[in-house]
Amino acid sequence: MAVKIRLQRHGKKNFAFFHIVVADSRAPRDGRFIEQIGSYNPNTNPATIILDADKALAWLNVGAQPTLTARRILSYEGVLLRKHLQGGVAKGALTQEQADAKFAAWKAAQDAKIGSKVSGLKNEAIEKAKAAKAAEAKVNAARAEALAAKKAEAEEAARAAAEEAAAEAEAPAAEPAAEESAE
Repeated sequence: MAVKIRLQRHGKKNFAFFHIVVADSRAPRDGRFIEQIGSYNPNTNPATIILDADKALAWLNVGAQPTLTARRILSYEGVLLRKHLQGGVAKGALTQEQADAKFAAWKAAQDAKIGSKVSGLKNEAIEKAKAAKAAEAKVNAARAEALAAKKAEAEEAARAAAEEAAAEAEAPAAEPAAEESAE
């Protein structure tokens, strides 16, 4: 029986998440499985991976073959590195303490890399929000200027109309006086 470590799809259309399972290769993708060893959610940034590394390593040691995506996830979590280091310990190339130290150093570097990505995404979101707020303030200032110009234009038109009305009111009174003096 060929045993695979693979992904089992769950979720809804266009918003899938996956369970990482150990299953018989002949079983359907979302069907029967032997053991669930984790989950993978690609919808978050960075992707959320919850994995029982000890169970995954145990299954790799007894011959389970990961699919391509599962292999990448196991590599990202350091399970394949631990398997490689265990092989070195078994051959006598290094001691268990050296293997643990190498894995701890790799894990610290990986955590720092993930932490910097998360902080970079947060900083990027903050900068984007600041830029959007500045753009909105610029648009609001332009609208305020346009409204002020329109209001000033309306006031100017009202003054001109008032002056014309005042001039017309004075003109009829002046015309009869001019006519009487001409007779």
